[in-house]
Amino acid sequence: MQAINAPVKKRLLELLDELIAHDGFGSIKVDIRLLKRGQKEVIIDCGKQYRFVVDFDAAIEK
Repeated sequence: MQAINAPVKKRLLELLDELIAHDGFGSIKVDIRLLKRGQKEVIIDCGKQYRFVVDFDAAIEK
Protein backbone atom coordinates (compact mmCIF):
# COMPACT_ATOMS: atom_id res chain seq x y z
CA MET A 1 0.00 0.00 0.00
CA GLN A 2 2.90 2.39 0.60
CA ALA A 3 3.95 2.37 -3.06
CA ILE A 4 0.48 3.58 -4.03
CA ASN A 5 0.65 6.48 -1.57
CA ALA A 6 4.25 7.44 -2.45
CA PRO A 7 3.40 10.21 -4.99
CA VAL A 8 1.00 11.83 -2.50
CA LYS A 9 3.54 11.75 0.32
CA LYS A 10 6.31 13.03 -1.96
CA ARG A 11 4.24 16.02 -3.14
CA LEU A 12 3.12 16.83 0.42
CA LEU A 13 6.70 16.83 1.72
CA GLU A 14 7.92 18.95 -1.21
CA LEU A 15 5.19 21.52 -0.55
CA LEU A 16 6.01 21.57 3.16
CA ASP A 17 9.69 22.21 2.38
CA GLU A 18 8.71 25.04 0.00
CA LEU A 19 6.47 26.67 2.61
CA ILE A 20 9.14 26.49 5.30
CA ALA A 21 11.72 28.03 2.94
CA HIS A 22 9.26 30.71 1.75
CA ASP A 23 9.83 34.23 3.09
CA GLY A 24 6.31 34.74 4.38
CA PHE A 25 3.36 32.64 5.42
CA GLY A 26 1.37 29.89 3.75
CA SER A 27 -0.97 27.02 4.36
CA ILE A 28 -1.60 23.47 3.21
CA LYS A 29 -5.03 21.88 3.15
CA VAL A 30 -5.62 18.17 2.52
CA ASP A 31 -9.05 16.79 1.62
CA ILE A 32 -9.73 13.09 1.19
CA ARG A 33 -12.92 11.92 -0.51
CA LEU A 34 -14.26 8.42 -0.83
CA LEU A 35 -14.74 7.21 -4.40
CA LYS A 36 -16.27 4.04 -5.77
CA ARG A 37 -14.36 0.80 -6.36
CA GLY A 38 -12.06 1.01 -3.34
CA GLN A 39 -10.47 4.33 -4.22
CA LYS A 40 -9.98 7.67 -2.52
CA GLU A 41 -9.32 11.07 -4.03
CA VAL A 42 -6.66 13.08 -2.20
CA ILE A 43 -6.62 16.82 -2.89
CA ILE A 44 -3.69 18.88 -1.63
CA ASP A 45 -4.42 22.61 -1.78
CA CYS A 46 -1.46 24.97 -1.43
CA GLY A 47 -2.23 27.82 -3.79
CA LYS A 48 -2.51 25.20 -6.54
CA GLN A 49 -4.48 22.00 -6.22
CA TYR A 50 -2.83 18.63 -6.67
CA ARG A 51 -5.23 15.70 -7.14
CA PHE A 52 -4.41 12.04 -6.66
CA VAL A 53 -6.56 8.92 -6.82
CA VAL A 54 -5.28 6.10 -4.61
CA ASP A 55 -6.51 2.58 -3.97
CA PHE A 56 -7.27 1.48 -0.41
CA ASP A 57 -8.52 -1.53 1.48
CA ALA A 58 -11.66 -0.86 3.50
CA ALA A 59 -11.10 -1.15 7.23
CA ILE A 60 -12.34 -4.40 8.68
CA GLU A 61 -14.48 -3.93 11.76
CA LYS A 62 -13.73 -6.21 14.70
